Formats: sequence, C-alpha cells, structure tokens
Amino acid sequence: MTNGTASTILRIRPADENHRVVTVESPKGHAAYRKEPCPHCPWRTDQPTGRFPADAFRHSAETAHDMSTHRFGCHMSGTDHPETCAGFLLSGAQHNLAVRLDLMKGQIDMDEVTSAVPLYESYREMAVANGVPAGDSALALCRDT
Repeated sequence: MTNGTASTILRIRPADENHRVVTVESPKGHAAYRKEPCPHCPWRTDQPTGRFPADAFRHSAETAHDMSTHRFGCHMSGTDHPETCAGFLLSGAQHNLAVRLDLMKGQIDMDEVTSAVPLYESYREMAVANGVPAGDSALALCRDT
C-alpha cells in the first residue's frame, strides 16, 4: 500500500534466517539514490565478503539483466524510502532499463554519484565473490559489460 510518499512492497524473498531481499516500487516520479557507496556496501571490494548470504545475490541478480526494470537498492535505506545503491549505479546499472529511464528524465545525475573506494566491475563479479558459483543459473542473464 502506498500513500504517495511511501513505497509499495511487491515481493519478499528470504535469503537465510537473518536476511531477505525485498522488492519495492517507489512512488511515481521518485528516483532516490545514494551518492556514494555505504560503509558496508556489497559492491565495495575493500569489504569482507559473506556479510550477505549467496541467496541474496541470486535473488538480486535480475537487477543486472539486460533491460531490467528492477534496481539494486541500498540495504541501508530500508523499504519505506528506498534508494538505489551507489555501487550499483557505478558498476552494475549500465543495461538497467529503469535506471536508463531515470537518467533520461533527469531523476538521476551521475555527476553526483562517486566512489573513493574500489568497486566490483560487474554484478557477476560481486556475486561470485560472495559465494554464488560462476555457472549459477541466476547469473546467466547478467550483463558483464
């Protein structure tokens, strides 16, 4: 349910007993996004892997599919006011239709999104580093470039 400012939860998938992947829909015309990766952002190569279970990366792989309409959300922003992850915008959103439309509408300004820390170059690289086997079917449609 949405009241014009809150998001609508579309789907919840458990990743393990402590983690879940929540798919949300933001209010129309709203494209909130982080300007830099969070301290524990899974896109950061300088962070230990394993903070999130491999199933979380399997569930979120659709964000890196060609022409995807799902964005990789910042785990720190929550579900009431979700924001697109800065690491994703910098490394994994090149073929994401939703992000490309937000860019065309001027709702995302990539000049504002930066990282002073190293990031994985692709969703597949991040997922494999976090325990998803390279040949996993969840990664089959992920774009690497």
